Amino acid sequence: MRDTPTIEAETIPKALSPDKLIRRADLAGLAFTTTRELPPAPVLAGQQRAEEAIRLATGLAARGFNIFATGRAGAGISSSLRKMLEMAQPPGRPPQDWVYVNNFAIPHRPTAIGLPGGRAVPLQQAMRKLIEDLRVTLPALFESDDYQRRRTAIDEALRANTQKVFQALGEKAAARGLAIIRTPMGFTIAVMDKGEIVDPEAFGKWPEERRKATQEAVASIEREMEESLRAIPKLEKSRRDEVNALDQETARFAINQEIDEVRDGFADLPQVLDHIEAVRNDVLQHVQLFLGQPEGGSATRLDAMPPGHPFERYDVNVLVGSDTGGRSPVVEELNPTLGNLLGRVEHMSYQGALVTNFRMIKAGSLHRANGGTIIIDARSLFSEPYAWSALKRVLVRQEIVIEDLAHIVGLMSTATLEPSPIPLHVKVILVGERQIYYLLAALDPEFQKHVKILADFEDELERSPESEALLARVIGGLAGEAGLRALDRSGVEAVIERAARLAQDSAKLSLLVEDMQDLVIEADHCARTRERDVITRADVEQALRGQRWRASRLEERSREMILRDVSLIATEGTRVGQINGLSVLTLAGHAFGRPSRISARVGPGSGKIVDIEREVELGGPIHSKGVLILSGFIAGRYALDAPMSLQASLVFEQSYGGVEGDSASVAELCALLSALAGLPLRQDLAVTGSVDQHGHVQAIGGVNEKVEGFFDICVARGLTGRHGVLIPVANVQHLMLGDDVVQACKDGKFAVYAIRTVDEAIALLTGHAAGTRGEDGRYAAGSVNAAVEACLRRFVAARKAMTDARKARKQ
Repeated sequence: MRDTPTIEAETIPKALSPDKLIRRADLAGLAFTTTRELPPAPVLAGQQRAEEAIRLATGLAARGFNIFATGRAGAGISSSLRKMLEMAQPPGRPPQDWVYVNNFAIPHRPTAIGLPGGRAVPLQQAMRKLIEDLRVTLPALFESDDYQRRRTAIDEALRANTQKVFQALGEKAAARGLAIIRTPMGFTIAVMDKGEIVDPEAFGKWPEERRKATQEAVASIEREMEESLRAIPKLEKSRRDEVNALDQETARFAINQEIDEVRDGFADLPQVLDHIEAVRNDVLQHVQLFLGQPEGGSATRLDAMPPGHPFERYDVNVLVGSDTGGRSPVVEELNPTLGNLLGRVEHMSYQGALVTNFRMIKAGSLHRANGGTIIIDARSLFSEPYAWSALKRVLVRQEIVIEDLAHIVGLMSTATLEPSPIPLHVKVILVGERQIYYLLAALDPEFQKHVKILADFEDELERSPESEALLARVIGGLAGEAGLRALDRSGVEAVIERAARLAQDSAKLSLLVEDMQDLVIEADHCARTRERDVITRADVEQALRGQRWRASRLEERSREMILRDVSLIATEGTRVGQINGLSVLTLAGHAFGRPSRISARVGPGSGKIVDIEREVELGGPIHSKGVLILSGFIAGRYALDAPMSLQASLVFEQSYGGVEGDSASVAELCALLSALAGLPLRQDLAVTGSVDQHGHVQAIGGVNEKVEGFFDICVARGLTGRHGVLIPVANVQHLMLGDDVVQACKDGKFAVYAIRTVDEAIALLTGHAAGTRGEDGRYAAGSVNAAVEACLRRFVAARKAMTDARKARKQ
């Protein structure tokens, strides 16, 4: 007989004492009556690892030291980060304002100008006031008597010169018997005779020599008249030049005076001064814009004018303009589309076409966060086309270049602007689940080049008097921030116990502050309904009952199916090869336990245990693994000197969905042993736990929900004092059961047993000792293991007899 590990017989486990079923909060070391008396908790309470990572990243100016903050949903990561960063000291580089102005030389490439914080809006106001003042001053100046007199003189000089030219030409023509006549079609030359115009018929009767001489004279005068007419445009151009010079001379004084006042307010900003000079030159070149306004047009404010107005060329588009008091901006982008991140150039429909200008450039969240920090939801970022690629390009170039998605994908060929880039100095914090972080690290080779710091937020906090006191301060802060009533000591203790339940561990406290805040808000409503001044334990417990009741419709329908014997679950008596296993269903965040009947049938065969769930493809790989472990346990413990000759089947009765996990493997093994030994199992007990090949019981998840799920069925049918649940010893530390379960156990109406081995479980379920091998290699008579081994030997004998009979027939 080969050597095999054995499990020594142990006494049948006793029911756990009530103090093991829940760990009450202990705030004895914290002196307070209500949470108003508690000092505020640190922003990242219990998050030392993440806080250190964030402080490191925000203190480094080197490229790539951006942050991926990860943790479970409900941890309040974004809000905590925002509070922490807003409370931080001003950075070394103060945030700037940014504006876009018209590039008079290349209009489709607007110029970006950076200004100290708080200076952008005053610049915009100053430029608008400048143009509005010039729209009033210049027309008045050009209507003055002095200007009109000088302008009239220029026009008279042109007329005089023109008249002089034509008068001299007319005298020449008259001397040769001709006359110059102005007609609607221009000038013409007529033949004169004795002061009268000669008509063509009379002219044809003249002598040949006279006609020829007259025609030569007409041709000569025509040539001179053509030369004179060519000189008139030159005279007109000279007049326009003189008028333009007069206009600029007249306007220069008013323009210089107004613009110099604007310059004085921005003398410390060279780039602004350059733009103001460009405005000065452009206004001088386009003085007529200010003179050709319709009546009353000067009264319209520049910012109220419709797009396309000629004066908008002088406006200032404030892209980012806010006085942060020297503190770095903190911007949270919840919808990180390409346009929302990098900004966009908007268009408007004008006469059937889409047009734009520098005033229609809109800022993105990177512009608003420039000089500070931007917080971006990672899942949303990677869901938006081209957004992550664009963000990487921005981080590489360290400047913001506005990109148009329509042009990137080739959906639009409309002419647009090419705004000058804006230098970028920003710390990027991506917030997302751990799975997203690890996928990116594995699949995107550039990811860790741009995001070098991981801020991993803890889901739970080790439970101790100090951590409970810290959580009490957090709870008080949540109530204060939401403007709720304060909690008294009992209310805080109830919330802390709920935090342990959320952590599924009595030795830990959940740091999912959003769930706790929701609970406090509902408890405040309960306190208000009861006209209490503070939130008490009763209010918190009422809120918890309300949360469960609202989400429990499917749980109640599942329980109803059992209570009406539609789903067959026995809670009294005994059955061979049948046991109550426990599972947890989670729907939309609401988890509840549900008992399931597990049955086993056995017979002689080839040593195979059939998992019916796997055979019909309803069992997951982990569940199938648990069933295969049972084969190893059976083969390694029983009938060691004979081949396995077992054919067994295991199934979750009335299970029509998928089955996954190995938490039912202890129950399945007990059902299998019961079927082999022919010993009935108690149906007033339910079992949960996984098992290894040596029979040790291992921890499982959802232990609280599983215990409560079976307890609710037993309560509905009536507690007998024998009902209970078997759980792994390793799960005792996770127990945070409801008060109704704890009270029932205290009253002796229900019990929770902690088991270390399958032997303890089978002894409790059958009422028979599991049994150990004696010195003779046999199990003690009357033990469960002895009965199992005897059954397996019978199967060996039966299979051998069948084999011998088959051989005999062949002979």
